[in-house]
Amino acid sequence: MKIVERFPYPVKTIENVFIPMRDGSRLAARIWMPEQADSQPLPAIMEYIPYRKRDLTRGRDANNHAYMAGHGYVCVRVDMRGSGDSDGVLTDEYTRQEQDDGEDAIAWIAEQPWCDGNVGMMGISWGGFNSLQVAARRPPALKAIMTACSSDDLYADNMHYMGGCLLGDNLSEATVMFAFNSLPPDPMIVGDRWRDMWHERMDGSGLWLESWLKHQHRSDYWKASSICENYEAIQCPVMAVGGWADGFSNAVFRLMANLKVPRQGLIGPWGHKYPHHGIPGPAIGFLQEMLRWWDYWLKGKETGIMEEPMMRVWVQDSVPPYTSYAERPGRWVAERGWPSENITRTRYALQYPGVIGPAGADSQSTRWMDLQSPLSLGMAAGKWCSYAATPDLPGDQRQEDGGALTFDTEPLDEPLEILGGGWVDLQLKADQPDGMLAVRLSDVAPSGEATRITYGLLNLTHRDSDQDPTPMEPGQTYNVRVYLNGIGQRFPTGHRLRVSISTSYWPLAWTPPRKTMVSINTAESYLFLPVRDTSKDDREISFEAPEQAPDLAVVHLEPSHHNWLLTKDLASDLSTLEVINDQVSFIIDETDTRITRATKEWYSFQDNDETSARGETWTRRCFKRDDWDVEVLTRTVLTSDVDNFHVHAQLDGFDQGERVFSRNWTYRIPRNLL
Repeated sequence: MKIVERFPYPVKTIENVFIPMRDGSRLAARIWMPEQADSQPLPAIMEYIPYRKRDLTRGRDANNHAYMAGHGYVCVRVDMRGSGDSDGVLTDEYTRQEQDDGEDAIAWIAEQPWCDGNVGMMGISWGGFNSLQVAARRPPALKAIMTACSSDDLYADNMHYMGGCLLGDNLSEATVMFAFNSLPPDPMIVGDRWRDMWHERMDGSGLWLESWLKHQHRSDYWKASSICENYEAIQCPVMAVGGWADGFSNAVFRLMANLKVPRQGLIGPWGHKYPHHGIPGPAIGFLQEMLRWWDYWLKGKETGIMEEPMMRVWVQDSVPPYTSYAERPGRWVAERGWPSENITRTRYALQYPGVIGPAGADSQSTRWMDLQSPLSLGMAAGKWCSYAATPDLPGDQRQEDGGALTFDTEPLDEPLEILGGGWVDLQLKADQPDGMLAVRLSDVAPSGEATRITYGLLNLTHRDSDQDPTPMEPGQTYNVRVYLNGIGQRFPTGHRLRVSISTSYWPLAWTPPRKTMVSINTAESYLFLPVRDTSKDDREISFEAPEQAPDLAVVHLEPSHHNWLLTKDLASDLSTLEVINDQVSFIIDETDTRITRATKEWYSFQDNDETSARGETWTRRCFKRDDWDVEVLTRTVLTSDVDNFHVHAQLDGFDQGERVFSRNWTYRIPRNLL
């Protein structure tokens, strides 16, 4: 990483301003402003998220916004209503209130004497989501957006319900926001009212897991802020960015295919990080790419960005299976448009007794193969979305394949490259009215090592609709489709492709309500892959090395600790996955604030019993400076039986060591074909 110390524009920082909203509330913002903007207005770029500009994103903000300001932009980092130092209470994600406030903030920015009236909006994760959502509102001053690691579909391609299956990240994300929403503003910014604001948040934000679990089907709750419901609502240019180790890369393909505005897609090997900090690498000079984007759309400069191909994608080479990678070998490829004329949807037959027939192979005679997987299948699946708190990637798939139906190709006699999303069509029947399937595609080396390339999930009651699912009739034959997450991958000569099918994938996906025996007819089951023609690669793609502004001065009081621990108690037949994300304590020099952050998660099951599945999360957040000494603890437990989910959560707030707030939540939420 190159640290840039000197920029074309000298920059000053305004620690806090309050932006008025239409209802009289105020949002807190930090501003990086070129000194020249006092006399010559410049375009502005807004990032709008709930993750605390004053402290918890202060380091990342310093890297990004100081860099862009140094190149002639006023960068405005806004705390959402109910977060950080802003007024109010945050009660859910992606609400109408959030989007109203975003519009108001853009209008205010555009009217300031230091802004020339042109505003861009950027963000990763939540900020990527609301960049799309606010763009769909068409505020006049918003001229372009950059959205990273986000989705256009809040139900099916977010951390909630993949293929109608409840994701384990539904619990962990609810835990993250449970902790964030319960934190106080900084007294140095809001003054003596900080305690009242803190108690208002702890008392009013609620337990979001309850709302998410009560909306188990694709309803207006999810549709209201899902851009896929109306792509034409977006009328400004869009740069969409994703990573193969992230949970959101599918949206880049859909946005490129469905938006009607000027657009650029970029997908690398990264997890849930901006690409200049991308892990697994290689990281790229992403701030330089954003600068090209903003200079073109906000300043009207010819930067060549719109002469780039619509899609620039890192196609990964084969690697041995491992739970953590510093780098993923591969190469950048270009696609001038999407869908691409270079991609052919190629059909392979899944044949008895476990063979993938060559491209275009005919099916064989009817042969039914029975499947009922153990709950242990999935304990080494890694995280739905890698946050680079490794080791959170899937390991050797041979550990999982013993409880699955597997189908292998013959060793490849020439390399095979895929790009985009594939699927598996299956003809099946089941002995219960409900159940799930997980389908994995792996790269099998001559040694036998199997590296998962992509996967997909399907709640079998959602085989025809996420909005109106229906139970299965035991013994009846159904044709179902399981979509695989998009990927760019090159399989070398001598390697085999493997499709693995299971009836569980715990804890990446919550367990079905009961054991289900699924029988698959190989005579009517196929794999479809997006095979890419590499002979048409006629453009070399490259990026500059990563750059950023200087790092925030932070004193780490002890090393952070990340790990995944998988244990099995043979006496009790209890299997447990413990996820540790302990950032311990550090001090921010600029504000003289000591911060402590720690999160732990436990996922367990016993005796191969679906109703024994249990997820528990715990967080600790502390802030200390002079006589400001606060601590927030949260704990959430999710269990289920055949008919219901059971939620217990608790929140405790401490002020100078004294507990000043305590609340418990207990819910029983009926399972509705989930």
